[in-house]
Amino acid sequence: MDNKRILITGSQGQLGKEFIKVLELKGYNFVAPQEKNCDIANFLEIGKILTELNPQIIINCAAYNAVDEAEVAPKRADLVNNKAVANLARVCKDKGIFLVHYSSDYVFDGKKNSLYTEEDSPNPLNAYGKSKLAGEESIKKVLGNFLIFRLSWVIGRGRQNFLYKLKSWAAKEKVLKVSSDEISVPTYTADVVDITLLSLEKRLKGIFHLTNSGYCSRYELAAYFIRKMKLDNSILPASMKDFKTKAIRPQFSAMSNEKISKALGVAIPKWEKAIDRFIDILEED
Repeated sequence: MDNKRILITGSQGQLGKEFIKVLELKGYNFVAPQEKNCDIANFLEIGKILTELNPQIIINCAAYNAVDEAEVAPKRADLVNNKAVANLARVCKDKGIFLVHYSSDYVFDGKKNSLYTEEDSPNPLNAYGKSKLAGEESIKKVLGNFLIFRLSWVIGRGRQNFLYKLKSWAAKEKVLKVSSDEISVPTYTADVVDITLLSLEKRLKGIFHLTNSGYCSRYELAAYFIRKMKLDNSILPASMKDFKTKAIRPQFSAMSNEKISKALGVAIPKWEKAIDRFIDILEED
């Protein structure tokens, strides 16, 4: 990338943390200000910050990911996932900065029952998904060149992912019920970072689905994790309907990573291998 300076937003999130770790290790030219000092929802403030830091690439890891809370605070979700993204897009256009942004499998309604591709029409079921789709549209309206990656079931360093929560639940309850009819693709932050950086090096543009390979249910993911962690908990299959949540979630939102794999000429690791690597760093922490 010709030593271009990269700005990481959302540096305290699990994806932002992974970018910082990898970029430091590889000696990239980057800055990752704390979120309190880099409010992407403030158009004037973000303009001043970008003038001062002068990045050539922005990797936007900032997001509102509280799916259920978004149902009662849709304006907050829209502010972070859409309006702030529109701010970034406008500033990027003014300053000639290339924008990388992350969206979600929740832009789909889950009714396809086969892997979603980039050609499928979005139809989000909940406020979170609607805010993420609106963010995509805001970028497309302003910028001609960009990278948007749709992710699913993101897992990495931090306490906000399903497996960290599952580990905490397992310490308290011997028998755990997990939905067997909610299906998508666990996606490891380390692979997201690697594919993003390779995409930048190859100068890719457009919308891509970036997930690990294969797919599974929440139940299958939980059972695999518990077994690999050598825990003695029992995992029982349940229905999504058994859990009272504010947000409606798509039942089958697994996405195909074929387009990005072919564009880069790489095979993205299967989700099981990704979980194995995540467990290695989980046991380090």
